[in-house]
Amino acid sequence: MASGAIFSSLRRRRSPTLEAFLAPVDLSDVALVQTLVSVANEIVSCFSKRCFFFQRKNSRSLIRRVEVFQLLLEYLRDSDSSCLPPTAVLCLKELYLLLYRSKILLDYCAQSGKLWLLLQNHSISGHFHDLNQEISTLLDVFPLKDVLLSKDVREQVELLQRQSRRAKLFIDTKDDALRVRFFSFLDEFEKGRSPDSAELRSFYVENLQIVDADSCRTEIEALEEQIVNHEGDIEPTISVLNGLVAMTRYCRFLLFGFEEDEVGFFESGSQKKPKKRLITKEIAETFLTVPKDFCCPISLDLMRDPVIISTGQTYDRSSISRWMEEGHTTCPKTGQMLAHTRLVPNRALRNLIVQWCTAHGVPLEAPDVMDVMGEAFPSACPTKAALEANRATATLLIQQLAGGSQSAKTVAAREIRLLAKTGKENRAFIAEAGAIPYLRNLLSSPNAVAQENCVTALLNLSIFDKNKSRIMDEEGCLGSIVHVLRFGHTTEARENAAATLFSLSAVHDYKKIIADEMGAVEALAGLLQEGTPRGKKDAVTALFNLSTHTENCVRMIEAGAVTALVSALGNEGVAEEAAGALALIVRQPVGAKAVVNEEAAVAGLIGMMRCGTPRGKENAVAALLELCRSGGAAATERVVKAPALAGLLQTLLFTGTKRARRKAASLARVFQRCEHASLHYGGLGVGYAYASNSTTTRDTSFAGDVSVPMSISVL
Repeated sequence: MASGAIFSSLRRRRSPTLEAFLAPVDLSDVALVQTLVSVANEIVSCFSKRCFFFQRKNSRSLIRRVEVFQLLLEYLRDSDSSCLPPTAVLCLKELYLLLYRSKILLDYCAQSGKLWLLLQNHSISGHFHDLNQEISTLLDVFPLKDVLLSKDVREQVELLQRQSRRAKLFIDTKDDALRVRFFSFLDEFEKGRSPDSAELRSFYVENLQIVDADSCRTEIEALEEQIVNHEGDIEPTISVLNGLVAMTRYCRFLLFGFEEDEVGFFESGSQKKPKKRLITKEIAETFLTVPKDFCCPISLDLMRDPVIISTGQTYDRSSISRWMEEGHTTCPKTGQMLAHTRLVPNRALRNLIVQWCTAHGVPLEAPDVMDVMGEAFPSACPTKAALEANRATATLLIQQLAGGSQSAKTVAAREIRLLAKTGKENRAFIAEAGAIPYLRNLLSSPNAVAQENCVTALLNLSIFDKNKSRIMDEEGCLGSIVHVLRFGHTTEARENAAATLFSLSAVHDYKKIIADEMGAVEALAGLLQEGTPRGKKDAVTALFNLSTHTENCVRMIEAGAVTALVSALGNEGVAEEAAGALALIVRQPVGAKAVVNEEAAVAGLIGMMRCGTPRGKENAVAALLELCRSGGAAATERVVKAPALAGLLQTLLFTGTKRARRKAASLARVFQRCEHASLHYGGLGVGYAYASNSTTTRDTSFAGDVSVPMSISVL
């Protein structure tokens, strides 16, 4: 590990004050000594009786050195310290920094996870040695002969001076043997073999005193925190750390099973740990008050780690990373091709978000911290060891889904959701191992936690294309997902069911099957009208996908989807997709008639042309164009008589995107053939001529021009 990495890591965790890194200035000699006494007393009182699991000898040795400094400083405080030599004062200021660094290092060893300390055994030992060397140098410079001290204090300081000179780097051989053994288990997985369970029990339980599922989960979370805060020059690499996390998660279930206290932890209403989605509950309750620029365009959630992509747009790192990992090569917001996939941190925006959260009392989670519900990590290519450990874990979990108690099934569903969250390999072998039938059965569970985790696990599995057919081919699975969408126990379960339908409907042949499933379209329409901001987004993207199948038009009209989509035109978060879906529906006469019958339809589309995003304006003008083409004279008259449309079309012909200009030019030609065109659109000539230069044939490429909604987020 590079010099200072330990201290920078702990500063992120503990956020000590600036005094830890700057020597005090403008203090009298007396005040300086008094300050040093307080710091030394704090270190001794906090750590002298602390039992360190690792770095025991190094920690005790450092604490003994601080105790000698404590003795020296207390003597100086109680005597006349106002006449100290200048060299002594300079040394005391340097001592201030050394004491604070000692406190940071001891605190790090006391609070870090056992597995992480084991991995960093050599590096942390080096930091103890570095501190000792600096203490030795300070004592060599300190003018001991020029400072009046008692015989006892002087002897103690001189002894410390001699000991510091002789001290050598100490690495505990027993601890290092454990570290080597830890990596040997990972090597077994790398070779495609699971380590002996007795050996694993000896290592985790007997050697490390990780005695239950709760302490094992704590160790996993500690390693995961290090992955999030990983610095490029720190060993082991993120890929290796992911392998160690996967192995420890496997051991958690192999060694400790599905303990009742852990299940109660998730099911008890009073003890239930708040689970992290892409947005915290506190933020969700005040979603509409969050500044738009602080929300990710993909997830609609407050950005925790904003990054800039090659097009200059800003997204939350986890959302745009998933977008790219799924094979997309365009900017979700603008549709431009990405020149490269580098992500540049938007630190200025991050600072503004932190300030806003602090001012409004909104808890801002650290970027990409994974909790038990499975938040995302910085991406890294999975090693064979990680994949094999995850495969072994999946086998244990599916065994519990098949034959475990109801509480064990709940825990297993949660863990499968976590495993299915990242990596197509994980999604593939979970489905291949037979998880889908058991997850389908658990969708009808009266347990809200079990149901929510099951439907979200299916959502995550469905991201892998081959799993879409497995889910659709499983008898009763689609119906169970729709049932959760309609009657799910929690809002999250209903929203994730809608997102699952969106994911499945990416396959053209499944769009008709999903639309024909009893209550599916009705439930999506209801969620679009009455759901949370995120629920509306899930519903509108699913409805958009369903609307791309021409045979679904009548079904969507009958189910009230048209009414819901028209209402959504006034909602900024979902208006683009709603307009796109309407533009597809109105291509059929029956769809055009249904839209014309909606009083707010034309006005809503006009409003989008005025205030919408570039994509929204494209979809809005496309919908109006198709409404005129398919809706007959009545529809055309409704559009022609819409107030302010002439000016909006003129603006769009000059300032719109290429596709928007093409649609606007086509709409202008429709108006030319209308007997009222000369009355209402005499000012279109210049703009029409401008657009016509690149649009000389009838625009018939509508389906390919509708802006497609973004892919669903993995939860």
